[in-house]
Amino acid sequence: MELRISDTVEESIVDGPGIRYAVFVQGCPHHCPGCHNPQTHDFAGGRIVDTDALLAAISEDPLLDGVTFSGGEPFCQAAPLAVLGQQIKARGLHLMAYSGFTFEQLYEMRGRDGIGDLLSVVDILVDGRFEEDKRSLELRFRGSSNQRIIDVPASMAAGHAVEAAL
Repeated sequence: MELRISDTVEESIVDGPGIRYAVFVQGCPHHCPGCHNPQTHDFAGGRIVDTDALLAAISEDPLLDGVTFSGGEPFCQAAPLAVLGQQIKARGLHLMAYSGFTFEQLYEMRGRDGIGDLLSVVDILVDGRFEEDKRSLELRFRGSSNQRIIDVPASMAAGHAVEAAL
């Protein structure tokens, strides 16, 4: 499957717990002022990659603890990311995603465009738009204090957001 990305980071220690392969998707509807990745906003930018090629690169690294989907807005390309996520999980890796949407918004949209399929494979979700006035460099894995770290399997089972302890 094809995926439009901005970039990847092969061994990141800032995009989630442990050593992670980070995929920065291209395209974001949120345009948060002060965004850390404004180059990812344009839906026509970046480059097209094959998800099999990404999976091969991920599979070659025995040091990885997990994979992080960031952006841009991963849930705007939920269908191909859901398939890739299933393959990542089948390899025993942890999966994390960032989204400008809240868990509640994604839960409501779960019947559309692979969003529910992607949610079903994500372990941890950092949700909510970046808010510049709530920015803090002391937050772990988040840019602003309004963003939450969500345990997605527990949240899907409960039908509401359950925050994770990382």
